[in-house]
Amino acid sequence: MKQIKRVSVLGAGVMGATIAAHLANAGLDVLLLDMVPKELSDAEQAKGLTLGSPEVRNRYAIQGKQGAIKGKGFYLKDFAAQVSVGNFEDHMEKISSCDWVVEVVVENMAIKKSLITEKILPNLTEGTILSTNTSGLSVNEMAELLPEQHRKNFLVTHFFNPPRFLRLLEIVPSRYTDPEVVSFMSEFGSKRLGKGIVYGKDTPNFVANRIGVYNMFNAMRHLVDLDLTVEEADAASGPSSARPKSAIFRTCDLVGNDTMAHVCRNSFELLSNDEERQMFQVPDFYSAMIEKGLFGQKAKQGFFKKEKDGIHYYDYQTGEYRAPQVPKFGSVKVAKKAGDAAAKVKAAVNGDDKAAEFVWRNLRDTLIYSFNRIPEISDDVINVDNAMKWGFGWEIGPFEMLDAIGVQQFVVRAESDGVVVPAAMREIESFYKSEGGKKFALNLVSGKYEEIPVSASQINLNRLRQAGSVLEGNQDASIHDIGDGVICLEFHSKMNAIDLGTIEMIEKAVARAEAGGVGLVVGNQGSAFSAGANLAYFLEAIKAKELNKIEELIIRLQNALMGMKYASVPVVAAPFGMVLGGGAEVALHADVINAHAETFMGLVEIGVGLLPAGGGTKELALRAIEKASAYRTDVTPFISKHFQNILMGKVSGAAAELEGMNYMRPGDAVTMDIDRLIADAKQRVLSLSATYRPSQPPQNLKAPGRDVGAVLKSQLYTMQVGGFISEYEMELGSSIAEVITGGDVPAGTLISEQYLLDLERENFLKLCGNDKTVARIENMLKTGKVLRN
Repeated sequence: MKQIKRVSVLGAGVMGATIAAHLANAGLDVLLLDMVPKELSDAEQAKGLTLGSPEVRNRYAIQGKQGAIKGKGFYLKDFAAQVSVGNFEDHMEKISSCDWVVEVVVENMAIKKSLITEKILPNLTEGTILSTNTSGLSVNEMAELLPEQHRKNFLVTHFFNPPRFLRLLEIVPSRYTDPEVVSFMSEFGSKRLGKGIVYGKDTPNFVANRIGVYNMFNAMRHLVDLDLTVEEADAASGPSSARPKSAIFRTCDLVGNDTMAHVCRNSFELLSNDEERQMFQVPDFYSAMIEKGLFGQKAKQGFFKKEKDGIHYYDYQTGEYRAPQVPKFGSVKVAKKAGDAAAKVKAAVNGDDKAAEFVWRNLRDTLIYSFNRIPEISDDVINVDNAMKWGFGWEIGPFEMLDAIGVQQFVVRAESDGVVVPAAMREIESFYKSEGGKKFALNLVSGKYEEIPVSASQINLNRLRQAGSVLEGNQDASIHDIGDGVICLEFHSKMNAIDLGTIEMIEKAVARAEAGGVGLVVGNQGSAFSAGANLAYFLEAIKAKELNKIEELIIRLQNALMGMKYASVPVVAAPFGMVLGGGAEVALHADVINAHAETFMGLVEIGVGLLPAGGGTKELALRAIEKASAYRTDVTPFISKHFQNILMGKVSGAAAELEGMNYMRPGDAVTMDIDRLIADAKQRVLSLSATYRPSQPPQNLKAPGRDVGAVLKSQLYTMQVGGFISEYEMELGSSIAEVITGGDVPAGTLISEQYLLDLERENFLKLCGNDKTVARIENMLKTGKVLRN
């Protein structure tokens, strides 16, 4: 297959524009086209434009692109330059130079057919891949329109909204699609676009929407039956039951209630043989909401509505909004503390209140419905589970939930409810099992377990652990042998917070890599790379007036990260997700950062009344000094920028922003596919190891000194007067300024890295003794929010 370098996206609505943005994120050149407007807008008339003006004729594509920028569809605003705009009348011939053309117009078969026959086919080059982003229309029906030379290259590539943030990409071939095209687009989708691939069949709504829409409308039935409010139902059906924070009804608002109802009605029309067809009838109260224009987020009112006193919820019985009640259920509280996703699901359905009953009924029906959809919508349980995880944000999929509850326990309870359970389910012990470091899934057609393959381009630490890869470990971290002489340090504490156990394993991982390995990868496959230091430990020590314990921990962390930075073998950090505070400091001390595209990194210690003291402030001071030296210029602007990053607790919106923050440097890399991250980092270690020359601590560093410190403190004064920072934040900022400029010394004073680390530690301990810092730590631990005292 030829390489994809240039893509045309046909349709610049929200979905088309954000697909175009994500393709640009992947480094592709994108052509975004849409219809020509039939009338001038008021703004266009005021400018004196005509219907022939390019600005008017390209209006929809321009607006789509602007919307994608505003909606953070691009990793960087600069990436929008890779998207050129046009319209269906003037620019269709340009698709002939594209390697892939994806249709993303309105979900209407007649309109899609018209675009294909009248606009696309006359301009389509043989060999170009053509796909439709339909969310459930028949791919075979569309394929019949195509000449034979194009049929083999036609398929569904169904992105989920928003494409940047939702990982799922459903690929559905027609009866004519060349298997090589399916394979190629799957590989391209995962590697270049970072997508999780699910294979569907030519059935209404494919995989994720078939199950997800059923789940939501089933929830509406049980909501009414149990006389719950939507606020109560969402409290029960969110993270405590291993589902997203948006739960059921906030998700409806996000998708759009009008859109949800439209999909539901279409499902009812198309699923004439579905045993649960009646579930796809729009409830009367939902129809009434839509008639009132309560479409959800886009209308600023739906199941929920933001008011001055909080988020009000819609009372479907009265048709009015009610003030938030913040429901508290015992079952929800227990489930949240149960442990991993499987434990949460088991706890959530086994509670003894209305919330637990709601979760049980909704999951009971959804899991049986999922079971009955195989092999109709997919050939295996893996695709269904992945579809719900990647498309709807579930932590585990329907069949993983059945295993968590216990398949036979589920069967007994469901039957006691009077629900018809598929006969085949009574014979199943589990849908997944693990043996010898390998994971197997039950094939429902053959009745046999089949190994779930792992791509050679991926490393799964859980499977390696089961196969005996762990060399050493404790409750906070483990050291793995991941092959070819490469060691991997895996954090696995709660939120991968850095504690004494983590520091111990950093020390031991570096020692092992130096003693008998070729290099070290620092990475894990949890929910976040690291949310920072263990604040509870600090708070306990402060209240016990044991600052010596904090000092010992800080010294040990500083030494461990310096040992990592100056190791005799290459060290590659593989950050992803949240990389905050101490987690960012770990990454900053690696030779190379190989980050996942969605990496949100920042030194955020000021939010808890502290400063980065694991070498973070030191590292930004060093990088500013090095940049000024390299360019033979004044250090002040570099120091000022880094100071502002720490002062404002700036967190990157994506890995692409990290180079601009000077957290990533030339030679660092970004991986789009999270499943390839550890393997990519391992390859970086291997490539570095062949010619690796350990770095040496810099000598005779020239301190920016008190004059630059005065500049920074002047900035603080201006910010306080302007109301941007509090009085205490000015005090915090002064401590940061002292460290990052090298203290109260003349400019050019020769200092060392250790000198900066000592300054970090001294100022950190001083702040620990302040009651306002204690209040900030307590508030963060209690609410998860920053106290601006």
